[in-house]
Amino acid sequence: MGKPTGFLEIQRQDKGYAPVAERLKHYDEFSINLEVDAVSDQGARCMDCGIPYCHDGCPINNIIPDWNDLVYRGDWQQAISVLHSTNNFPEFTGRVCPAPCEAACTLNLTEQPVTIKTIEYNIIEKAWSEGWIKPEIAPKRSGKSVAVVGSGPAGMACAQQLARAGHSVTLYEKNDRIGGLLRYGIPDFKLGKKTIDRRMSQMQAEGVQFRPNTEVGSEALPFAQLQKCHDAIVLTGGSEDPRDLPIEGRDLDGIHFAMDFLRQQNKRVAGDSIPESEALSATDKHVVVIGGGDTGSDCIGTSIRQGAAKVTQLEIMPKPPEQEDKGMTWPNWPIKMRTSTSQEEGCDRDWSVMTTSATGENGQVSQLNFVRLDEKMQKIEGSEFSLKADLVLLAMGFVNPVFEGMLAQSGVELDGRKNVLASTEGADAYKTSAENVFAAGDMRRGQSLVVWAIREGRQAARAVDEFLMGSSELPR
Repeated sequence: MGKPTGFLEIQRQDKGYAPVAERLKHYDEFSINLEVDAVSDQGARCMDCGIPYCHDGCPINNIIPDWNDLVYRGDWQQAISVLHSTNNFPEFTGRVCPAPCEAACTLNLTEQPVTIKTIEYNIIEKAWSEGWIKPEIAPKRSGKSVAVVGSGPAGMACAQQLARAGHSVTLYEKNDRIGGLLRYGIPDFKLGKKTIDRRMSQMQAEGVQFRPNTEVGSEALPFAQLQKCHDAIVLTGGSEDPRDLPIEGRDLDGIHFAMDFLRQQNKRVAGDSIPESEALSATDKHVVVIGGGDTGSDCIGTSIRQGAAKVTQLEIMPKPPEQEDKGMTWPNWPIKMRTSTSQEEGCDRDWSVMTTSATGENGQVSQLNFVRLDEKMQKIEGSEFSLKADLVLLAMGFVNPVFEGMLAQSGVELDGRKNVLASTEGADAYKTSAENVFAAGDMRRGQSLVVWAIREGRQAARAVDEFLMGSSELPR
C-alpha cells in the first residue's frame, strides 16, 4: 500500500495548531491543516505490512491501507467511497477519535505511525468541499417504521443506515438540538457544530425525521405510546448518569458535574442565553477539575477561555509513564503520558490524589482537601494538602444510563453494570429483553468512544433490518 519505500523516505508529518494566545480568544476549531500534497505524501508512508493491524485497532474496522493508497495516488473521490463504506461520520472521528488505529500501526513500533486520523479528516473535508457527498435515498420503501431514541453518534448512525434500507425512521431527542454528546458534550473548539448540521441535512433528505425536545418516557410521550407507533425501537440514549464524589461538603455551591458546565458553554456558543441564576462560569475563579480524561480536558480548555484565574486538574490514578514498552503493549492501546491541546493551554496537573472533603463559607465552596496515594492506591500518612477552589468540576466519567423514565417504562433487563442487556452476536444481536426493542452504543456497552458508538449504531441497524425484513444488505 502507498509507495513501497515511502515510510523510509518520508517523515511523519501531522496537522498543527494555532498559537495558544490566538486560539484562546474564541471557541472555533483551531487546527492548521496540511496541504493536499503533504497529505498525499503521508498516505505514501503506509507500508505493505502484510497484516494491517490498524484494521483491528479501529473499532469500526476502517479499510485504512486502501484509502491511504488512494490518497497517495490522488484518487480522493474513491477514497471517500472506501471510507464511507465503514464509517458514516468520518468528520466526527477525524476530529475527536483518539486514533487507536495509529497506536496499532506497524510503524508505531518506531514511534512514526502513519497520520491516519489526519488523512481521514482530509478525505472527508475534501469530499464535502467538492460536493461529492449526496443523500443516499432508498430506491424503495419497506413500509416499516422504526424509532431511534437518542441522537448521539450511535443514534445518528443507526437512523441513517435504516433510512437507507428503506424504513421510515424517526430520531427522538430530549434536548433542543440533535447530536447528543457531539452537540452538548464536546466543545466547539474541538468539534464545530456545523459538522453535525450538514449531516442532518443529508439525513433529512434521506428520509430521517428529527424530533428534538421530545423525551421518551415522559408524561408527554410514554414508552408504550412509542411502541404502538413503530415496528421496532432502538435505544441509543447513551450513558448519562455521572459518577459522583461522595465527600463531606459535596452539597456546597460551586461543585458541579462537568457536563452541566460544558453544556452551558455550548449553548452560549450556539446563541442561547443562560439565565443568570443558573449560569456556571469560570471567570476569575480558581477552578479544580477532578478527573484526568477527555471530559476533564474539555473543562480545562473551556475554563481558560472563560478567563479562569487558575485551573488545576487532579487524577486519582498514578502518573502514567512517558513512554510505553512497545514489546509489551503494541498493537494495543497503551497507557502512557499524553497532553491534550487544552492542557497545553495552561493548567497544573497532579496524579495519585484523592479528594477527602470540601469546605466553604456561606454555603459556597472555597477549598478542597486531599491526600496522596501510594502505588497500591493506599493513603500516604501525612500527605494531606488543600487547594483554593471557587469552582469544582467533576469529570470522573459515567456509571450507567439513567434508568428513570424510558428504561423503567420499557421493562428492559439490565446487566451487572446497569447497562441495557443485549448481545452483539448471533440471531438476537442488539435485541433487549423487551419485544421489538433493541439497544446500541453507550446505553448498551457503557461509557465509550464516539467510534464505538458509530460501530454499534451501524450494526444495530443491520440487526433491526434483518428482524423486520428477514434479511439485510446493510454492512455488518
